[in-house]
Amino acid sequence: MIRIFTSSVLDHPVESVWAKIRDFNDLTGWHPAVATSRIEDNLPSDQVGCIRNFDLKDDGGNIREQLLTLSDREHTCTYSILESPMPVEDYVATLRLVPITDGDRTYIEWSAEFDCPASEEAAMRDLIGGGVFQGGFDALKETLG
Repeated sequence: MIRIFTSSVLDHPVESVWAKIRDFNDLTGWHPAVATSRIEDNLPSDQVGCIRNFDLKDDGGNIREQLLTLSDREHTCTYSILESPMPVEDYVATLRLVPITDGDRTYIEWSAEFDCPASEEAAMRDLIGGGVFQGGFDALKETLG
C-alpha cells in the first residue's frame, strides 16, 4: 500500500477555503487539471455516495470518484477512485482543513492510499503528490487571491 501526504498553508480563513472546496462537483472551479465535471444520477454533490465523473484538460482522460464522507464540522471529505486512466487500485483519499488561529489562516492536507504496480510507484507519487495535490493547493492560493 502506497501512502502519499501533501500539506500547505493558505492565507485565508478555514470557512472561506471550505466554501470553495466543499462542493464535490466543483473541481472545475479551483483545480487546473479538470476540464468538466458532473455528478451522476443528478444526486446532490454533497450526498455521501454520489459519484463525480470528470474529464482532465491535458489528455481528456476520464475519472469517476465516489464521495465516502463529508463533514462540515471537521472540514474533511474522503473519496475513492472507481475508474481512472492511472494505474491505481483501492485508491482512497482525504482532503482536510484545520484552522490556524494565528493570522486566521488554514492548514490544508491531502492524503491518499492506494496500490499500483511497483514499476509505476515513483511516477504515481510524483503525479498525485506533486501534480494533483500540490497543483490543487497552488491553484487554491491563486483562486482565493
